[in-house]
Amino acid sequence: MRSEAEQQKRALRAELRERRQILSQSQRDEAAAGLAAQLDALLDAHGARSVSCFLSTTTEPGTMPFVQAAVRRGIRVLLPISRADGLLDWAVADDSAPVGEGLFGLTEPTGEVLGPIAVNDVDLMLIPAAAVDRDGTRLGWGRGYFDKTLGSMERRPPVYAVIYDSEVLDSLPREVHDQPVDGIVTPTQTITLSPARN
Repeated sequence: MRSEAEQQKRALRAELRERRQILSQSQRDEAAAGLAAQLDALLDAHGARSVSCFLSTTTEPGTMPFVQAAVRRGIRVLLPISRADGLLDWAVADDSAPVGEGLFGLTEPTGEVLGPIAVNDVDLMLIPAAAVDRDGTRLGWGRGYFDKTLGSMERRPPVYAVIYDSEVLDSLPREVHDQPVDGIVTPTQTITLSPARN
């Protein structure tokens, strides 16, 4: 039987998914451009030379312009590859590296696969989310990949969730396994948080 928090999360994910699907292509393009500028500034603020990011789906805030620009700047960008065991492998983004369809129909890199611990060397992590609240609680899409990754890291760099502006919420249901984030990046703003890590 699902807990109350699980039921709330499930309903919220459905609502957020629906909101994302009704965005027009021009709204998506505008969001991707704004997001690239915010992420570029965040890299500079942290002096990051190596980051993890993700290849956005058609409904997520577009990360591809940022990834391409970061690679051209000489930033090492690791992209996640989902595994059947619930862990993430990683691949280094490259201008010429093709992408393919991974588990769950996600767009993933098809280059050389690095193991799960490759992400331990990044200066900054940029991860997907459905929503984030002002205490740093992140609502993912329910598969647990990033919660497992963050929970297993010995030295965790700053972690920022990438979402649309309307997905910054006052509060979210939180369960024991939910890993907080240190900040939020939207197409119009970057918010650094002081997450409750208990």
